[in-house]
Amino acid sequence: MSRITENPARRAMSGKAIGTAIALGLGLALAGCGGIATNQSLYSVNQPVVERTNYTLDLNTGPGGLSYPEQRRLAGWFEAMDLRYGDRIAVDDPLNSGATMAAIEGVAGRYGLLVSGEAPVTPGYVEAGTARVVITRSRAYVPNCPNWSDRSDANPLNATSSNYGCAVNSNIASMVADPEHLLKGAEGGSQTVVMSSTKAIDSYREQPLTGKGGLGSVSSKGE
Repeated sequence: MSRITENPARRAMSGKAIGTAIALGLGLALAGCGGIATNQSLYSVNQPVVERTNYTLDLNTGPGGLSYPEQRRLAGWFEAMDLRYGDRIAVDDPLNSGATMAAIEGVAGRYGLLVSGEAPVTPGYVEAGTARVVITRSRAYVPNCPNWSDRSDANPLNATSSNYGCAVNSNIASMVADPEHLLKGAEGGSQTVVMSSTKAIDSYREQPLTGKGGLGSVSSKGE
């Protein structure tokens, strides 16, 4: 008859190791559950964000508006800022001088831009005899993209990936000419470019057909 003698110390150590392995496995399982996708809709949580930045330039004004040196200074600033489509120009003039506004509009018109009526709030105080020109430039981007926060391959909720929408929305944000159109679409006038570009086609189509009146009678006799 054989006798098996167990060591109580070894038994306690084995039980402790098994308990540690089970606790570690449960911890890894819970950590994996934290990375499971939860967005069950087709609405992307990765949406473009429009960020505005204001740039200012203070000009000296007079009774006649802007002097020629100040106009050249404004034109040089526009050139340095690489003024382009999508930028918005506003004027903060305490005197509301029409001559000053006309001079600034003339310089901005060289770049194909109009001057808006209301200027955004900017730091500092604009004194009389000074006009502040404000360029508001917008930038569109999608934050936190690419988004790979879903760390689990399991998808029990049948949800979309955390990176869903990053590619499409990032491309739209980078390609849109005016980022403000992502917030509010462009407003067209009563006469659109499409209507004016099809005038020649409409004129051609509205002309009466040459055979509408029927064939004319032709006689073989010379009369």
